[in-house]
Amino acid sequence: MQTWKKDWEESKKRYLEWWNRKGVIVSMWEHMPKEGAPHEDAPAPAAPTSLEQRWFDPEWRADELHYSLSRSSLKGDIIPVANTQLGPGSLAGILGADVEAGADTIWIKPRSDFGDEIVFDENSRWWQLHRSLLKACKQRAQGKYYVGMPDLMEGLDTLASLRGTENVLMDMIMRPETLEEQLQKINNIYFSVFDSLYDIISEQGEMAFCYFSIWAPGKASKLQSDISIMFSENDFRRFAQPYLREQCQKIAYTLYHLDGMSAIRHLDALLEIEELNAIQWTPGVGEPQGGDPKWYGLYRRILAAGKSVMINWATLPELKPLLDNIGNEGVHISLDFKAENEVDEALKIVDEYR
Repeated sequence: MQTWKKDWEESKKRYLEWWNRKGVIVSMWEHMPKEGAPHEDAPAPAAPTSLEQRWFDPEWRADELHYSLSRSSLKGDIIPVANTQLGPGSLAGILGADVEAGADTIWIKPRSDFGDEIVFDENSRWWQLHRSLLKACKQRAQGKYYVGMPDLMEGLDTLASLRGTENVLMDMIMRPETLEEQLQKINNIYFSVFDSLYDIISEQGEMAFCYFSIWAPGKASKLQSDISIMFSENDFRRFAQPYLREQCQKIAYTLYHLDGMSAIRHLDALLEIEELNAIQWTPGVGEPQGGDPKWYGLYRRILAAGKSVMINWATLPELKPLLDNIGNEGVHISLDFKAENEVDEALKIVDEYR
């Protein structure tokens, strides 16, 4: 695979080290414009005629992603990947949640008439859209970049998108066995969907995941349970941990998205999942972002447990103090770059620690 990123083999080595709790990665979530000539003189697609076309027309999106990436910076360890997202938690759309195109994203909402049955209909519009979008992007990419795995989500967050958060929380109390059955069905379907999409996007076994822009030499996924801020540690160990553990056992490279101050109480349960490779921390509204000294202790705790960390939205002034305080082994830092010269500055700092 000959990507537009000329030093991709070097970055791949750093990603391999990071998955194995070693080294430092300097990247960013998504992309920014590159300086100078584009990677390829790709034509810009015509403006979309509607929000439906903007999100749900595979050929238009493939052309738009190709054009955008042809003009995106790939400095540092930024991954050459097309973001094929079809909404946060698009597995719920596949399973029957309402899907609505918005100006900046796709909204996935519970259906008021959704019952207890969790059924995977391979003829559903949204499942067919996932497949056709990834195929169109793969055809357009021709090995110049990876086609990212959409943000499927899983478990309780998917069930909440189908049935509503309050209904899921009530089931923990009133119908826990039914809830466990549903969660296992969702896991089973997740693996079927994931494997089918992986077969489309895989590049000699390698793949990239859209959310947080991660790469791995095999199957990789971002996991989460954002709804967990609303229930106890015991409930997490019953209704979230077993299904997350199963995912970590079946998917070789896994990153857990720990979101919000109230989610920190579940960190011990996550660290108990031996197969989980890494944890990403999102502080949440009203809190300083990932590079702030407030989180040094949290990162050291994760690293001491044998997991790698992903730190997001750090700034250049925070970079050196961060590495001085948490070390240089198993650290993925996504900075909020505005221009390519900032990447160069960050790399000079990080090179002192490599």
